Amino acid sequence: MNTRYQHATLIDGTGAAPVPDAVLVVDDTGLIAYAGPAATAPPTPTARTVDLGGRTLLPGFFDCHTHLCMTPGRGLTAGLTADPTVETFEIARRLRATLDAGVTTLRDLGGLPAGYRTAVQRGLIEGPRLQTAVKVIGHTGGHADCSLPGGVNAAPHLTEIADTPDEVRIAARRMLRDGADLIKVCATGGMGSPHDDPDDEGLTLDELKAVVDEAQRHRGKAVAAHAQGTAGIRNALRAGVTSIEHGYGMTDELCDLALELGAVLVPTLATVFAPLDQAVMADYHFRKKSRWAGITKENIAHAIARGVPIALGTDAGVVEHGRNLSELSHLVELGMDPLAAITAGTLTAARLLGVDDRLGSLEAGKTADFVAVDQDPLRDIGSLGRPENVVLVAQGGELRKDLTRL
Repeated sequence: MNTRYQHATLIDGTGAAPVPDAVLVVDDTGLIAYAGPAATAPPTPTARTVDLGGRTLLPGFFDCHTHLCMTPGRGLTAGLTADPTVETFEIARRLRATLDAGVTTLRDLGGLPAGYRTAVQRGLIEGPRLQTAVKVIGHTGGHADCSLPGGVNAAPHLTEIADTPDEVRIAARRMLRDGADLIKVCATGGMGSPHDDPDDEGLTLDELKAVVDEAQRHRGKAVAAHAQGTAGIRNALRAGVTSIEHGYGMTDELCDLALELGAVLVPTLATVFAPLDQAVMADYHFRKKSRWAGITKENIAHAIARGVPIALGTDAGVVEHGRNLSELSHLVELGMDPLAAITAGTLTAARLLGVDDRLGSLEAGKTADFVAVDQDPLRDIGSLGRPENVVLVAQGGELRKDLTRL
């Protein structure tokens, strides 16, 4: 039976102006039959009718950068003693919280086995649609090197170490063999790693090119690059990566290069706006975050002004799970229009993940992934970051969360 959602304000995800008094019709296969003004909606005499009472209707959101195997404040060594069965259920709970926050599609960039994607697809657990990189590829002593002083790898589930073009090609092949939807590489050092700095280069240009080539040989799979400092961002872009993750050192030159090559920036501002607490952070981490916070905000604001394509990503796992849409507020604070920020979390993100033919906007023929919220997000973008305001979440027309009946 078709379902007709009416008396809503429609923000369709394409960047178009909101449509007041809108109707969304979902057919019995979970596809959108109509999305637009009530005045031109087709008659649906046999449809089930849902009155949204003036709420705002939006596409299901994306988070393009998460780590579901991680939680804030938990050191890497905790994973060595964790019960893997308990961890499985903890990840399932994080997936559920992320879905309840309004994220219906998610990309995990290190630490999540492909089996979780299969479990969601089969309906064994409820969570966002998943793409996963399985592990992060990096070099010895770099951001992906989680070795403890005694030489033990504290996070074998998270990282893959490779140090030559041939080794990184083989590492990429292992990830693809293990079911990866894309490849994640480290083009620079990072904030939370003890051995390096964001300004340090990670994999070399030749190594990055080898990964991109290998990904292209496998049905054109995407490559996401952890890239914070300027030199590493430049290497990643020249190698042809699909997305720059973080991008804290973006310059005018690199904005030009990203625009020329069509690369997408995923700035993970939640990690930048998170309050710094020296009492619970390693000294090296606190120093790096303190030094980079202002630089990052200035550079990402400039990238927004330059029109670099931006997709929503939070680095959830480094920051709290289940509050993903707070990222929209950070984008707006750095100069992005609220409607453009919503598009960054919907259609632009869908394009990055290669699923914009069926997801990312509320248009006829697409899959009916959508959310409804009480507030007007164009007046208060921060309302989307509070999961209790997301009163309805649907995937393929199936309601996963419905607070409208309470």
